[in-house]
Amino acid sequence: MTESAADLLVLLRELDDPDWLEWPRNFDRREIAVRFGLLVDRLEGDFAVHCTTVADRQTQDSSEYGRIFVPGDATLCGTRIVVCVSQFGSLALVCADNPGAFLGTEEAQAEGELDSADLARINRALDELGYVVVPEELLESDYDGPSRLPSHARRPNWWDRFFGYF
Repeated sequence: MTESAADLLVLLRELDDPDWLEWPRNFDRREIAVRFGLLVDRLEGDFAVHCTTVADRQTQDSSEYGRIFVPGDATLCGTRIVVCVSQFGSLALVCADNPGAFLGTEEAQAEGELDSADLARINRALDELGYVVVPEELLESDYDGPSRLPSHARRPNWWDRFFGYF
């Protein structure tokens, strides 16, 4: 599902509950684990490769559920692709190499590190499994929600709220 930045900010604000920092009020660990497993299976099939994963095992102080690493030797540009999944609202982030390695997928594509066909494959899988892809550029914007987030010596952003550690 392709949504505008304004629509995504509305969604982020709707999901932001100051009483529930690590996961939403209606969080179902089993449900998110099943969906995450389906995503891993789908990406392994689409890229014909084993993907390394890091997933929540009752991790405290984090709103990120897990990451899926598509190895670089399976991508058209040779750069690994990382898919980060939040515990909130089935939010997902797709990035080349690592979060923060590029200013976003457009920059990674412009630098020849992320192929549009690989990105389309991942976005299609995320969409079909009900995830909402949030661009890294939007997540890096200043957080202006109601939750009290630690600043870690800087201004918190939306990444901190939905994918970071507290």
